[in-house]
Amino acid sequence: MAMILSGVTNPLEAIEKIKTEHFDLMILDFIMTPIHGDQVVEEIRKFNKELYILLLTGHKDLAPPLETIKRLDIQGYCEKSDKFDQLLLLIESAVKAIKQMNTIREINEELKDTNAKLEQAYLDSIETLRYTVEAKDPYTKGHSDRVSEYSVLIGKYLGLNEEELHTLKIGGLFHDIGKIGIPDSILLKPGKLSPEEYSEIKNHPAIGVHILSNATIFKDIIPIVKHHHERYDGCGYPSKLAGDNIPYLARITALADTFDAMTSKRTYRDALNVDTVIAEIGKCRRVQFDPQIADVFLDILHNHFDEVEEIMQKYA
Repeated sequence: MAMILSGVTNPLEAIEKIKTEHFDLMILDFIMTPIHGDQVVEEIRKFNKELYILLLTGHKDLAPPLETIKRLDIQGYCEKSDKFDQLLLLIESAVKAIKQMNTIREINEELKDTNAKLEQAYLDSIETLRYTVEAKDPYTKGHSDRVSEYSVLIGKYLGLNEEELHTLKIGGLFHDIGKIGIPDSILLKPGKLSPEEYSEIKNHPAIGVHILSNATIFKDIIPIVKHHHERYDGCGYPSKLAGDNIPYLARITALADTFDAMTSKRTYRDALNVDTVIAEIGKCRRVQFDPQIADVFLDILHNHFDEVEEIMQKYA
């Protein structure tokens, strides 16, 4: 492993150098001006968590406590003396550790690339099934895309992180995948369903879970697929979960799903106007919908409807 050496005497200059250049190892004195070594590390750790740092001191009584060394993730600590054996051993150990860290990083990058390709292959396969479902029923065309984007929109206003938003996106796309197993005679029936037919429709979350459960990359969306028809009051299906027992992301998808159903044309009715939908969501908060999620979505509908309308028009 080739090593490029660089040295500075000013600790502030060292911080700036770490910001702009790549270094694997830093050997740092403790007593410096205008700031001490522990303060230098404190600043560096704000933007670089991976740099391997060895801290040296010639003043044992002034050295930082062990708690500080641990908190700042300082990998090595050594007292300066005429004998450099300990320092040389620490440096040798550091070089070996850095080499291992770099190897692990390379392996992780390769695995990330492989997993991304595998995920895309699975997504492509399941996407074909999704389009098969939508091809059965022209009234559901674009439904999953809209539910996916409405869910992500709500999630953003709820302050969810990127990983949760990604799960909402994929979960919304595949929430109805189980309808592939519902007979066309029931799925396309223009009139009211009989109790037996409705019971059959209620199997689609379980069918969806069965389709997706063999692929570990879909494990995070399984709760959405399984529970997007639960109700906040516990009267939904398939598990009759209530309140906070319903997976949080499933509660978001449930509201997005219902909103799209109400604002889309069906064989038995025209799309409902937005004012009617807003009133219905307000009426059903804490009954069908999580009240916090419902309030956030109502705020979006009142104050950011252009974002909702953009999704509607995109998949019209």
